Amino acid sequence: MSCNQRGRHLFAVVGALLSASCAAKDIFTLPSLPYEYDALEPHIDAQTMQIHHGKHHAAYVAGLNAALPDGAGKCDAAALAALQASAPSKGVAVRNHGGGHYNHALFWVNMAPATGPSSEPSADLAAAIDDKFGSLEGMKEAFSKAAMGRFGSGWAWLGVKPDGSLAITSTANQDNPLMEGLEYAVEKMVPILGLDAWEHAYYLKYQNRRADYVTAFWDVVNWNKVSRNYEVYAKHGKAVPPTPTGGGHATEL
Repeated sequence: MSCNQRGRHLFAVVGALLSASCAAKDIFTLPSLPYEYDALEPHIDAQTMQIHHGKHHAAYVAGLNAALPDGAGKCDAAALAALQASAPSKGVAVRNHGGGHYNHALFWVNMAPATGPSSEPSADLAAAIDDKFGSLEGMKEAFSKAAMGRFGSGWAWLGVKPDGSLAITSTANQDNPLMEGLEYAVEKMVPILGLDAWEHAYYLKYQNRRADYVTAFWDVVNWNKVSRNYEVYAKHGKAVPPTPTGGGHATEL
């Protein structure tokens, strides 16, 4: 068994044990990835994925559980999505860790190996993209600009506004466009695709070349999942539960 496989096996075992106790303790758990740590190579390297998921994301999950009172809510994807709107009003810890958990959970499932699911948006999403940005390339250019323009740490987002049109924005730190009451201007929208612009997401491979990381991201976007996020949830004003399948019902993280 390779080092990468052993690492994946360990996190799978830990995840299974935590999930088994989830219902009893009402805690959020670290979701397993729907692919191996090295599956996104050469675009995103295995070491970054292992540290990003197993260390950084795990810390957000632990921080969120510590910040929420016992019995505060269920530990499923729907509950995590629902928490986002009120997270800023629940204190800095819930805002940072709750946002960090949601953002990363959505980030993982919106990616897939370059040889995996469809490399193009569905007809429905493609039409919305063309209507707003003129073309898929036009959307990618605007999104990449948002990711590059976010000073310091944060995220770039593609989402659906209340009027049903698509929009692009960026947020600081672990904020996202679902959050209400942020102290800076963020266009209200339901995010369907997000890109982590924190240095820990790319520095091992790309160092200070964020532009190269942003370009590489487009080679691993899972358009099947993003399209489903749009068609099943965001198009109808519903926050996306960050699950691998993006099915019609939420599953436990």
